[in-house]
Amino acid sequence: MKVLKFGGTSVANAKNIRLVKNIVAHSNTKTVVVVSAFGGVTDLLLEAASLASTQQETYKEVVKKIEHRHIETIKDLIPITNQSKILSKVKSELNVLETLLEGAFFIGEITPKLSDKIVSYGELLSSYIISEFFISEKLDAHYKDSRELLITNTTYGKASILNFEDTNTLIHHYFTTNPNLITVLGGFIAASSTGDSTTLGRGGSDYTAAIIAAAVNAEGLEIWTDVSGMYTANPKIVKQAQAIPNISYEEAMELSHFGAKVLYPPTIQPVLAKGIPIQIKNTFDPESVGTLITKSIEKNGKTVRGISHIENVSLLSLEGPGMVGIPGISKRFFEVLSLAQISIVLITQASSEHSICIGIADLDSTAAQEAINNEFQYEISLGRIKPILVENNLAIIALVGDHMKNHQGLSGKMFSNLGKNNVNIRVIAQGSSERNISAVIANSDVKKALNSLHEAFFEENIKQLNLFIMGVGNVGSRLLHQIKQQKKYLKENLKLNLRVIGISNSRTMFFDEEGISLKHWEEALAKGEKADTEAFFKAIKKLNYRNSIFIDNTASDVISKTYTKYLSNSISVVTCNKIACSSEYENYKNLKYLAQKYNAPFLFETNVGAGLPIIDTLKHLIASGDKILKIQAVLSGSLNFVFNNFNNTTTFNNIVKQAQEEGYTEPDPKIDLSGIDVARKILILARESGYQIDINEIENKSFLPEESLNTNNNEDFFASLIKYEADFQEMYAEAHQKDCKLKYVAQFENGKASVGLQHIPKGHDFYNLEGSDNIVLFFTERYPNQPMIIKGAGAGADVTASGIFADIIRIGNF
Repeated sequence: MKVLKFGGTSVANAKNIRLVKNIVAHSNTKTVVVVSAFGGVTDLLLEAASLASTQQETYKEVVKKIEHRHIETIKDLIPITNQSKILSKVKSELNVLETLLEGAFFIGEITPKLSDKIVSYGELLSSYIISEFFISEKLDAHYKDSRELLITNTTYGKASILNFEDTNTLIHHYFTTNPNLITVLGGFIAASSTGDSTTLGRGGSDYTAAIIAAAVNAEGLEIWTDVSGMYTANPKIVKQAQAIPNISYEEAMELSHFGAKVLYPPTIQPVLAKGIPIQIKNTFDPESVGTLITKSIEKNGKTVRGISHIENVSLLSLEGPGMVGIPGISKRFFEVLSLAQISIVLITQASSEHSICIGIADLDSTAAQEAINNEFQYEISLGRIKPILVENNLAIIALVGDHMKNHQGLSGKMFSNLGKNNVNIRVIAQGSSERNISAVIANSDVKKALNSLHEAFFEENIKQLNLFIMGVGNVGSRLLHQIKQQKKYLKENLKLNLRVIGISNSRTMFFDEEGISLKHWEEALAKGEKADTEAFFKAIKKLNYRNSIFIDNTASDVISKTYTKYLSNSISVVTCNKIACSSEYENYKNLKYLAQKYNAPFLFETNVGAGLPIIDTLKHLIASGDKILKIQAVLSGSLNFVFNNFNNTTTFNNIVKQAQEEGYTEPDPKIDLSGIDVARKILILARESGYQIDINEIENKSFLPEESLNTNNNEDFFASLIKYEADFQEMYAEAHQKDCKLKYVAQFENGKASVGLQHIPKGHDFYNLEGSDNIVLFFTERYPNQPMIIKGAGAGADVTASGIFADIIRIGNF
């Protein structure tokens, strides 16, 4: 035996009912057909009841609509020679309905019991009409009143089976003695033990079908609706949603609970223990495969099976110091809601026991607020517990899938994705089975949240990043080489497609809307138009590409002043240029503000330590609540290279030239040797630590002669180094005599910063710092004695380019 359930859309009109008949006629086994009310009729019945209870005579017009729907359907479906008996029966039932509504009108109210009696007419009429249509079409069909089979309690509106053993006996006896091949009955409706009509709640037709399927040990339960199965998300909201061919009972339960409207949440319970498969099919596309719901199945690599949601949710938060360590608070909280017949859809509680937060339907929020405040009136009067806090117009979104706990990073991916799309999360909840991860958000964010999560978990879309690179010298050219080298890897493994759209040096600039060939970029640039900073920006703005990133590989003050324009137009900025972040504090803060406001990342990891994750680590320390107490660092790979190679057998001038030739210094090496570059770096670290400080507040103990500092070009600068060689040798000899090494050290402590040359003794963390390496010691509240140490290559075109590359990838992963 099979049980087929058809929803309101499937039986909305005569045309659709004929489709239902064709599906039923092809069944090759004994079949139970459970039908809902004609589409929209239940809402009309509720409207009529509401109008009558408020003594509005317009309820009669609604009754006429209901009558017209059913009479016209009969006339359309049933041959005229067979209509008389059916019309008579239906009109008789409608007369009773009208009498019930008149009663509600005269007394000016409606009880839950009366409401159930009124609403039950939708299924009573539809099932009778459809059964008669089947009979007229020569099908071996019979009508059965569901109220004679399903016995419930008297919780009107949301009735439950009173005793499954009794109900199952009634169902089993009827179907084993009924000779007809097809039995048609109404879903949603049942009766109390005293014979009064009850309803199983909206969507209860599914439940009716499942109860019957379990009672007769059906070979299958088919739910026929207007979509081709359960989808990875609501296809009306997410256009890219895909039908799920197979899903487990538990996953279907979660999806249906969280708003997948093709199933009513309790539906699966009766068939779950029996292992009866459920097939979700499309009445309007019966050949479509649909969704088969069975026991746990292979997932074919998909851990997350669907994304669902419930709209119109209210959050209720009970909190206060009087809750901590007091037994029975939770019991009273949930018990008062249970007594008020209020269903809870989400629960979360702080481990401190200071608060409990639940989600309920918006419609229940006022009643819940009143009931809870009354229950805790005494504690509230003493200030031990605060009055219940209610937040309305929210929604729950949920990722659903069996065994999600076996896969790391799902929660992080979900919440990160929502954050990047500016979806604010109010509450998070996750069951111990980790079959669902839920978050509460604003109703207004549902569409954006569902689409962004679906893209992240179900769509293999490649994210395209469009790069505009200013400066293609040492660092810029290395960056282009690294992008070319890793392009295929990024596309295959990180789903990132990097396209370089524009490049510029100090002389020319070149754009290609389809992407510049990274094999021939130098030739293309040579043929480009005259370089112009403003024109470069305008070209990017005009192209208006999604995920545009401006990359500054220069040391130009002029270029650094353009960042505000880029960020204000939602163009991300990645820079190794330290000028902007070490400029006036207000400018630094404004850049950060613009990046946040326009959702355009502003990343500058290479400002300190080239490719070393110094700033990133610092950000994480601060974000996690740690506090910086002191920073000690060797932050100039250039100066470290110089003093690691300078000795009494070399000249200072030659070592500095070597550092310049090998790319360890800026084009103007005085920037490095003057200490201004190190001062900018410690300034940036201080600011990223949360301190308001400017460059003029940093004490710079320069080792260069005044004459060298005052030179205006490299030729004069190097000449001055030769002139003062004896001074440099004296510095070396003094350190060597003390068995120390010369290191240019930056320090920040108690809100004050300084940079200068120091003698570093053996045993110090800085002593064995080789080549052009950098080292940073973070002393924090969590690392007060043994600092966090970051050490590695801190200069050079390749590592700087790799740091910029890493920032680009970070943006791609935002």
